Amino acid sequence: MRILITGGAGFLGSHLCDYLLNMGHEVICMDNLITGSIDNINHIRSEKFKFYKYDVTEFIYVDGEIDFILHFASPASPIDYAKYPIQTLKVGALGTHKTLGLAKHKKASYLLASTSEVYGDPLVSPQPEDYWGNVNPIGPRGVYDEAKRFAEALVMAYHSVHNLDTRIVRIFNTYGERMRLFDGRVVPAFIPQALKGEPLTVFGDGSQTRTFCYVADLVKGIYRLMCSDCHTPVNLGNPEEMTVLEFAKKIIEITGSSSPIVYKPLPQDDPKQRRPDITKAKQLLDWEPKVTLEEGLNRTIKWFRQRLNKEG
Repeated sequence: MRILITGGAGFLGSHLCDYLLNMGHEVICMDNLITGSIDNINHIRSEKFKFYKYDVTEFIYVDGEIDFILHFASPASPIDYAKYPIQTLKVGALGTHKTLGLAKHKKASYLLASTSEVYGDPLVSPQPEDYWGNVNPIGPRGVYDEAKRFAEALVMAYHSVHNLDTRIVRIFNTYGERMRLFDGRVVPAFIPQALKGEPLTVFGDGSQTRTFCYVADLVKGIYRLMCSDCHTPVNLGNPEEMTVLEFAKKIIEITGSSSPIVYKPLPQDDPKQRRPDITKAKQLLDWEPKVTLEEGLNRTIKWFRQRLNKEG
């Protein structure tokens, strides 16, 4: 297939580029690089790969046929969407509209990268796909949450009105190589702190829960969803839940760090629980995570150590 990935120079997008190229597909990567990085795709040496620096909230022209569009462009961490609130809303609304229009014109299939953030600070755990969520539309996380909720609604509208072949993946916490060193999320916050012997910053009392899916597992799930005929949202993530404090202690243990843990006030609307119900993914895609937390963290820590050494 000839596949367009928006946000293809980001953490998840770049891993998808690798995976799709390894599967023999042709990949067109678009990214405006406000949170993505050329470093994430510099290693790709393939005649089947093209990169365009482009803002997908503008009119998109691509020559030739396209079989599939994967819309992954968006700031995705609290630090990023606090810094780029309008860009976050625009890429969720205008970017989704422009890419859906391109898919309609090219008669291409379409996959939206949505997020567990559509569930907000959930009152139900684990979160199944039929849970409507508990979202504050004007809170500090609202620009991301509502951008993705609108994007999902727009995708479903194009599916029902224009009979477009669509998919929606709701991605839960994912980690791995190529995460930005200081993007504000728990993995790229804790690992550099531990490696440098700095205090690990835990917000609140650390009793809030998260789950952690290694990027290689997630990418396989996304590909299986691409190859399916499921048009309604599907959760992808690791259902093994742990507290942020437990995770901080795990990072200290694996890195062999002597870092202490310090506590800071919990940010507004920070989810207290985050755990996917992946029953649908198991049944429809025969998918569940395979990489253990220990194995995934060892790979990720090795990458962060190399990056920190490189940056001096």
